[in-house]
Amino acid sequence: MSVAPAALTVRGLRVELASTAAVVDDVSLHVAPGEALGLVGESGSGKTTTALALLGFARPGVRIVAGEVEVAGRAVPPDDERAARALRGSRVGYVPQDPGNSLNPALRIGASIQDVLDEHVRSAPRARDVPAALASVHLPGDSAFARRFPHQLSGGQQQRVTIAMALACEPPLVVLDEPTTGLDVVTQARVLDELRRLRAERGLSLVYVSHDLAVVSQIADRLAVLYAGRVIEEGPVVEVLSRPRHPYTRGLVASIPDHVVPRRLRSMPGVAVGVGERPPGCAFAPRCPQRRERCERELPELEPIGDGREVRCFEWRATPATVFEPPAVPTPSGAVGEALLRVESLAAEHRGRHETTVAAHEVSFEIPPGGCVALVGESGSGKTTIARCIAGLHTPSGGRILLDGVPLAARAARRPVDARRRIQIVFQNPYDSLNPRHRVADSIARPARVLRGLGRQQAAGAVAELLERVRLPTRVAARFPGELSGGERQRVAIARALAAGPDLLICDEITSALDVSVQAAVLELLAELRGELGVAVLFISHDLGVVASVADRVLVLERGAVCEQGRVADVLARPQHPYTQALLDAAPRLPEAAA
Repeated sequence: MSVAPAALTVRGLRVELASTAAVVDDVSLHVAPGEALGLVGESGSGKTTTALALLGFARPGVRIVAGEVEVAGRAVPPDDERAARALRGSRVGYVPQDPGNSLNPALRIGASIQDVLDEHVRSAPRARDVPAALASVHLPGDSAFARRFPHQLSGGQQQRVTIAMALACEPPLVVLDEPTTGLDVVTQARVLDELRRLRAERGLSLVYVSHDLAVVSQIADRLAVLYAGRVIEEGPVVEVLSRPRHPYTRGLVASIPDHVVPRRLRSMPGVAVGVGERPPGCAFAPRCPQRRERCERELPELEPIGDGREVRCFEWRATPATVFEPPAVPTPSGAVGEALLRVESLAAEHRGRHETTVAAHEVSFEIPPGGCVALVGESGSGKTTIARCIAGLHTPSGGRILLDGVPLAARAARRPVDARRRIQIVFQNPYDSLNPRHRVADSIARPARVLRGLGRQQAAGAVAELLERVRLPTRVAARFPGELSGGERQRVAIARALAAGPDLLICDEITSALDVSVQAAVLELLAELRGELGVAVLFISHDLGVVASVADRVLVLERGAVCEQGRVADVLARPQHPYTQALLDAAPRLPEAAA
């Protein structure tokens, strides 16, 4: 009786820059048929580089120099692009992180799927047709839906289209790179349900790349943790998350918020080392509370420790067994007194050529100095439109917005300079919010100079201070946005908003692209700004765990209307509206053993 080959085998993978500095080094992985492996770590840890190497692909300026990759018993040749392309789609599928930027905006979705089928029609005899591919991810298979363009779909629908493209030729392995980042919890739960269903029905194997450990724990069987391009811990997902042995893994787990059990989040000290800056010994040693002199001299090997687990640490036995520190610390309540911001019966619309969509209806709330109000709900519930109205970027169709009791003009251009300084917004997408032609230092310094009147030298000092606050090394100041990861760009956008010295900070999904460790640092930063400077925060998020950690009050929005509001602890613990309960049911958590 023949034994089915492993879905994926990786041995000694090394990927280098042209300078020979290793991006990924000595990575070995194994995925059995029908198994799901989670690949986690901070930005710059080598997750996406490793994921692309599984397809025999390396980005410009990067090359695969050593190692072997086999998918379902077939070698993936790193130096033969034509042969590697033949395997993509038929043997291994790929789901990219950002479906909006990955789908061709000029092609209808049916044509995009058909392109994949045409490319692999000979090597994938079991390939489906377009309607069947769409139906496999619970999308309409009719011609009307297939004729839509990507911009006519929601974010969740776009993501399911990319999954349909990856599965169209029924490959035995699919690599998913942050497939649910930026999606609301309900859409995210639907995507995860689709993946679980496809695994159960077809025995599909997955490599799931993510920085969100709570999400990974919902889909993965085993976990491989990467740091500085190397696997530093691997094992069954529940074991790794409930009893992490490497101090870095423990730091990641300690940074994960929970909407059921709110707790103080602990960010790790320091920042991840960059490519070409890795020390001779353990790369985590500069940040590690357990380091010894040996750690700074020698590189530890990946050591088996039993129960199917491996760890790369000399001092793994000294890693504390407990991760979280009880009891939970209550969220700061904010200052009491006159509201800094008051929103009264706000209404907003989006007008198209043939129809008008109501984005917000009779929305009212207030935020005191130092307070934090969160807006939660699915995509399309009106959260971002409300934020844009407050920032003066979208004209309301009704209601009033008052700052210190003074009504604000609908458009930011008609507001006084000081009012514009006092209200700053950080957008969700870090790729679109920074000028690609401006260096980081210039982007951060400009609001300090224009809105606060700082001189050139004072602004330069503010740039250095703000980069430190958002946990970015000073070398980032001289770089362009295109040279940074998504998480780094988002931290630059936060620093730029803080450069104006705002009284109200509008945060629109600012942690959705961040690693959990950086997210914890940003949430600590917001708590400091609220406590020390009295900065108020309007926090928009689909992550209820983050909301439980940072906000005082929460408004739950459904189709532009407030269906429930109140103190965060009350709403999350005792929801009164069915929609709120649905959001809570969809929100991911760590396994009970880990939480």
